[in-house]
Amino acid sequence: MKRINTWAALAAAAVTFVALPAAAGTTEWLREGTQVIKVTDDGGRLFCTRASDGFEMCHGMVQESPGTWKGPKMKHPDMPGFMTFAGTVLIGRERLKIEGCVLGGAICDAEIWTRQ
Repeated sequence: MKRINTWAALAAAAVTFVALPAAAGTTEWLREGTQVIKVTDDGGRLFCTRASDGFEMCHGMVQESPGTWKGPKMKHPDMPGFMTFAGTVLIGRERLKIEGCVLGGAICDAEIWTRQ
């Protein structure tokens, strides 16, 4: 039976989500494998807009460090429009992780999007 090096597996997984500087302009990502999301760096503010209907998720998150964005007004397309979340976006080479939290971080949910 082959042993798996746990540390090596964790390191490999972490590399997938290493934040990289986002290229200025717009990139396209797939949410849930089918929804195209246009992610735009507009002068240091991040916008994540669903291409099919213009639904905005990131609402001008602010860049905290290369590839890392945060903001208090994130919206989820499957939730009522009045709900907002404290959000974080980590942009890597091929994957983007978006996470939203409520109740001071007590309840969080995250999604991984792939570059289109």
